[in-house]
Amino acid sequence: MKIQKILNILTPITGAITVTITSLWIGKQVYSWLPPQAAAESQLIDDLISFLVTLGAFIFLGVTSTLMYSVIFHRAVKDDFTDGPPIHGNVTLEVVWTAIPILLVFWIAGYSYQVYEQMGIQGPAELVHLHNPLAMESVPTNALAEPVEKIDVLAKQWAWVFHYPEKDVTSTELHLPSDRRIRLALRSQDVLHGFYIPAFRLKQDIIPNQSIDFEFTPIRLGQYRLTDSQYSGTYFATMQANVVVESPKDYQQWLAQAATQKPSPAKNQAASEYAQTSNQSIKTGWVTVPPAAPPLVNSPG
Repeated sequence: MKIQKILNILTPITGAITVTITSLWIGKQVYSWLPPQAAAESQLIDDLISFLVTLGAFIFLGVTSTLMYSVIFHRAVKDDFTDGPPIHGNVTLEVVWTAIPILLVFWIAGYSYQVYEQMGIQGPAELVHLHNPLAMESVPTNALAEPVEKIDVLAKQWAWVFHYPEKDVTSTELHLPSDRRIRLALRSQDVLHGFYIPAFRLKQDIIPNQSIDFEFTPIRLGQYRLTDSQYSGTYFATMQANVVVESPKDYQQWLAQAATQKPSPAKNQAASEYAQTSNQSIKTGWVTVPPAAPPLVNSPG
């Protein structure tokens, strides 16, 4: 009898420890599922996702293992069709299983809000402060002590245009120096757009008739992809651009070389597709806004 009581105590304890360790292991695997951390702010988002996956795995495994334990060890004996004991409501249990989800929701909300505050991602409530950029208190980096690199970003149907005031260079490819603080002045020429670089874990809505200052720090050399996260019309899928993170020395060399080139029309997939559709004798019936003329840039990318 004593052995049975000991087993009844050890079984849930062992199960809880196993579920906890397994959940923590699953949460650690998240980092291998995501793109490389190309910006200092990436770690904040990855940690948040890992936390959410760990918590979700713990709840799922906990509920599943409890059900399995009940089915295996507490099933009725064969041919027993009698009713179970007439158990009425347990106020303590009801309070506990109501309080725990509420506390978890507040925990998730608080952690998520803290991450977005640290990153300085701006939403509609911050529109009155658009010209006072929020500093992103991300992972420690020496880049915060470096001068801020200022770049103007124009989003329009359907192209990204980047202007570098330092050399008065315009490009359809976003070049960034690594380990330097970047401040983008985001503007939209027409409709709502979304500045989204998955490898940076950064997304910022761009609102027409507003200039939004947005800061981050790229830390990994390489080429990444910028997309429009908002549906901005027929050709929004073509609204993509390369993001090149290079050493400060290579970045300055690129700026100097681009400054020597005369502005020329950039390649624009939306404009090309629209021109082909307009020249077709058979009309599809789809109505769209004509794309803006290809921008004049020093470096088409």
